[in-house]
Amino acid sequence: MKLKETINHAIQDAFRKAGIDATPISVTEATKPEFGDYQFNGAMALAKSLKKNPREIAQTVVEHLDLGGIIAKAEIAGPGFVNLWLNPNQVAASCDNALKDPRIGVAQKADPIKVVVDYSGPNMAKQMHVGHLRSTIIGDTLSNLLDFLGDEVIRQNHIGDWGTQFGMLIAYLEEVGEDGNTSLKDLEQFYKDAKARFDADASFADKAREYVVKIQSGDAHCLTLWKKFIDISLGHCEEVYEKLGVNLTREDVRAESFYNDTLAKVITDLDKAGMLQESDGAQCVFLEGDEIPVIVQKSDGGYLYATTDLAALYYRANVLGAKRISYVVDARQSGHFKQVFRVAKEAGFVPEDVKLEHVAFGTMMDKSGKPFKTRDGGTVKLIDLLDEAVVRAKEAITAKDDYTPEALENLARIVGIGAVKYADLAINRESNYIFDWDKMLSFEGNTSLYMQYAYARIQSIFRKYGKEVSGTIVLTDELEHRLAVTLLRFEDILDKAAEDAAPNQITSYLYDLVTLFMRFYERNPILKEGVDEQTRTSRLLLADLTAKTIKQGLAILGIEVVDKL
Repeated sequence: MKLKETINHAIQDAFRKAGIDATPISVTEATKPEFGDYQFNGAMALAKSLKKNPREIAQTVVEHLDLGGIIAKAEIAGPGFVNLWLNPNQVAASCDNALKDPRIGVAQKADPIKVVVDYSGPNMAKQMHVGHLRSTIIGDTLSNLLDFLGDEVIRQNHIGDWGTQFGMLIAYLEEVGEDGNTSLKDLEQFYKDAKARFDADASFADKAREYVVKIQSGDAHCLTLWKKFIDISLGHCEEVYEKLGVNLTREDVRAESFYNDTLAKVITDLDKAGMLQESDGAQCVFLEGDEIPVIVQKSDGGYLYATTDLAALYYRANVLGAKRISYVVDARQSGHFKQVFRVAKEAGFVPEDVKLEHVAFGTMMDKSGKPFKTRDGGTVKLIDLLDEAVVRAKEAITAKDDYTPEALENLARIVGIGAVKYADLAINRESNYIFDWDKMLSFEGNTSLYMQYAYARIQSIFRKYGKEVSGTIVLTDELEHRLAVTLLRFEDILDKAAEDAAPNQITSYLYDLVTLFMRFYERNPILKEGVDEQTRTSRLLLADLTAKTIKQGLAILGIEVVDKL
């Protein structure tokens, strides 16, 4: 349920009854249990406009609050804070309703929009490496989240498949003289071999340059070789996506070449808008307040990334009809996107009501605080990193004899890939983070394994109980009340994480939830002898809702759960 919204309405009603216009109202979670469940701290802000003492305003709220609804008790604290305690009966009933709902009480948006999420973006001339990991994981999570909340999500994989290097690559592919399936197994090596050939042989270099022109002019032979190269390269990407468990397919690919035919129109439209200026033969847009111009066409007539991005923005806003366009790209590109977004809005390529956002992220570092590299300083291939994650996860599983070889392999995959993804998503995306195998594969702390273990523990409780659970939740102490309130906060957390494009808000919530559940599990026996049936049923239902919430939260992050660990 939208818990904050419900409480905000209750406080707004109190102000309305008192004849005071006080909008918008915003409550916050209480910092300590002794301060209640939520706090209203708006009296200080209202004091100046109403020319009243904050405590007097707080008193007005308390006197006019309906204490028969979601709020059971309200107290004034300090200079005018209002501490709020929620009605345990309503909290319990809301948890019961959430258990009966396949969406565990999270409503779909009443006003869904189309959202384009641009993420992953591998270059076809190189194998996917760790630099693609964050974009792929964060973008997929944001897409999952918005989709779950009801928006129509259009995933877009803007791959680099157009440029001067492709003449070199397809000329070399032709020279190798086979279907490419063998030679392109290692894209890095193929690229190095092609580059060495290009640098060593002038006639080959001339042929490569000639092929660039032929590709761009639609030569059938060159396009056939180019398509073969792209097809095999995408096959490498799909292998990574499958292993990583992300929802990107061929249908989501919108490559640079897709926009090639519209680039000239971008220049024409910018000229019609009176935004183009020539500088050293290049066509540029000079934005007010920016010293560096946006170059959209080089002096030789070639186009740049900015040109393609403007064409993509026009397509996404006007053809796809997106109202929110999110680019999940390295933080180092922030200057580029600020400029491109401004040009797109000022030129009228994108309507004013469309939200453009750069979902920026920091760099993955090793334990020494340097960018993640191989021992010899090379780039770590993403497929190798994921394979290592599965191997290390298998080593971390102690009860190996409890599983068949196939089941152990599957468990290691779920644990290993989940660990890599969760470690990335658990930090503020704009921060750099230290990649640490030991930390991410720990059963303690804010890790996916901690979440998966809690879920598996709850499943073991139900296996041991061995019967259908029927009844209602009755909250008997403060710990149960806090767990129930935390469970009901799930929708608010998801809404805020979607608004901020911040997956770490979900991981922080899951960590708090699981930590609270573990405390509840230790202090409030479920299957122990002497526990009466009503209490046992209530605690089983709380455990069930906790498990369902963990599972749904991890599913949004693209992480699986296991029934036994």
